[in-house]
Amino acid sequence: MPELCRFYGIVIRMFPDDHGPPHFHASYSGSQATVEIDTLFVRNGRLPRRAENLVAEWAALHKEELRQAWERSQRRQPPGRIAPLD
Repeated sequence: MPELCRFYGIVIRMFPDDHGPPHFHASYSGSQATVEIDTLFVRNGRLPRRAENLVAEWAALHKEELRQAWERSQRRQPPGRIAPLD
Protein backbone atom coordinates (compact mmCIF):
# COMPACT_ATOMS: atom_id res chain seq x y z
CA MET A 1 0.00 0.00 0.00
CA PRO A 2 1.69 3.23 -1.13
CA GLU A 3 2.44 5.76 1.55
CA LEU A 4 1.44 9.33 0.71
CA CYS A 5 2.63 11.06 3.84
CA ARG A 6 3.88 10.65 7.41
CA PHE A 7 3.65 13.27 10.17
CA TYR A 8 3.48 13.22 13.98
CA GLY A 9 3.40 9.41 13.93
CA ILE A 10 0.41 9.38 11.55
CA VAL A 11 0.78 7.44 8.30
CA ILE A 12 -1.44 8.23 5.30
CA ARG A 13 -1.83 5.57 2.59
CA MET A 14 -3.93 4.84 -0.47
CA PHE A 15 -4.75 1.42 -1.97
CA PRO A 16 -4.84 1.09 -5.77
CA ASP A 17 -7.71 -1.47 -5.69
CA ASP A 18 -10.05 0.56 -3.45
CA HIS A 19 -13.49 1.51 -4.70
CA GLY A 20 -15.13 4.93 -4.40
CA PRO A 21 -15.95 7.26 -2.97
CA PRO A 22 -12.39 8.66 -3.09
CA HIS A 23 -10.71 8.14 0.26
CA PHE A 24 -7.44 7.50 2.06
CA HIS A 25 -6.35 5.41 5.03
CA ALA A 26 -4.81 6.95 8.15
CA SER A 27 -3.12 4.99 10.90
CA TYR A 28 -1.71 6.06 14.23
CA SER A 29 -0.44 3.99 17.13
CA GLY A 30 -2.42 0.87 16.23
CA SER A 31 -5.61 2.76 15.30
CA GLN A 32 -6.84 3.05 11.73
CA ALA A 33 -9.47 5.05 9.89
CA THR A 34 -10.74 5.45 6.34
CA VAL A 35 -11.40 9.11 5.47
CA GLU A 36 -13.39 10.39 2.49
CA ILE A 37 -11.47 13.03 0.57
CA ASP A 38 -14.37 15.33 -0.36
CA THR A 39 -16.14 15.42 3.01
CA LEU A 40 -13.32 14.40 5.40
CA PHE A 41 -15.89 12.05 6.93
CA VAL A 42 -14.40 9.05 8.77
CA ARG A 43 -16.09 6.14 6.98
CA ASN A 44 -14.57 3.28 8.92
CA GLY A 45 -12.41 2.89 11.99
CA ARG A 46 -11.29 5.42 14.55
CA LEU A 47 -8.30 7.50 15.49
CA PRO A 48 -7.61 9.20 18.79
CA ARG A 49 -9.21 12.66 18.79
CA ARG A 50 -5.91 14.56 18.48
CA ALA A 51 -4.74 12.38 15.57
CA GLU A 52 -8.14 12.68 13.85
CA ASN A 53 -7.97 16.48 14.14
CA LEU A 54 -4.46 16.53 12.67
CA VAL A 55 -5.54 14.29 9.79
CA ALA A 56 -8.53 16.54 9.07
CA GLU A 57 -6.32 19.65 9.14
CA TRP A 58 -3.77 18.04 6.82
CA ALA A 59 -6.41 16.70 4.41
CA ALA A 60 -8.19 20.07 4.20
CA LEU A 61 -4.90 21.68 3.17
CA HIS A 62 -4.19 19.01 0.56
CA LYS A 63 -7.63 18.10 -0.83
CA GLU A 64 -6.71 18.72 -4.47
CA GLU A 65 -3.48 16.75 -4.14
CA LEU A 66 -5.44 13.90 -2.53
CA ARG A 67 -7.93 13.92 -5.42
CA GLN A 68 -5.07 13.76 -7.91
CA ALA A 69 -3.41 10.94 -5.93
CA TRP A 70 -6.73 9.04 -6.00
CA GLU A 71 -6.96 9.45 -9.78
CA ARG A 72 -3.40 8.21 -10.27
CA SER A 73 -3.99 5.31 -7.89
CA GLN A 74 -7.13 4.27 -9.78
CA ARG A 75 -5.05 4.16 -12.97
CA ARG A 76 -2.60 1.92 -11.06
CA GLN A 77 0.06 4.62 -11.12
CA PRO A 78 2.03 5.62 -8.03
CA PRO A 79 -0.06 8.18 -6.14
CA GLY A 80 2.98 10.28 -5.25
CA ARG A 81 3.93 11.97 -2.02
CA ILE A 82 2.17 14.83 -0.25
CA ALA A 83 3.90 17.25 2.14
CA PRO A 84 3.32 16.67 5.88
CA LEU A 85 1.99 19.15 8.39
CA ASP A 86 4.69 21.46 9.68
